[in-house]
Amino acid sequence: MPLSEHEQRLLDQIERALYAEDPKFASTVRGARLRKPSRRRRLQGIALFVLGVALLVLGVMLPFKPAGIPVVSLLGFLVMFVGALLTLTALRQGGSEPESGQESPGGGGGATAHHRRSSFSQRMEERFKKRFDEER
Repeated sequence: MPLSEHEQRLLDQIERALYAEDPKFASTVRGARLRKPSRRRRLQGIALFVLGVALLVLGVMLPFKPAGIPVVSLLGFLVMFVGALLTLTALRQGGSEPESGQESPGGGGGATAHHRRSSFSQRMEERFKKRFDEER
């Protein structure tokens, strides 16, 4: 059940007070620290991919091929694959980051998201009232 407008305002006030009192805890609860590893993971994935390509090419050039299998090239391919996976998962996680309206404690810059949220909550509240009135 969605919150009423009054409850939403109270929740926003509590959130701002929490952020003002203990910003480190508030940012941890909000998940702000989860965005930084995704950037780092993306860069690590790109670096691994480049390293894998270098190993792949190096393995083709080296005469070291036990049983005719280019071991260094296979290792390079595996490193390249892991790098691509890290990059892609970091990009997917980056796409599901919180909206920009949630980043600042004052809610500045998120006027359109707030407008959509309030209209949605108003519609849900109206539906609830209609159902409640029908049950009487």
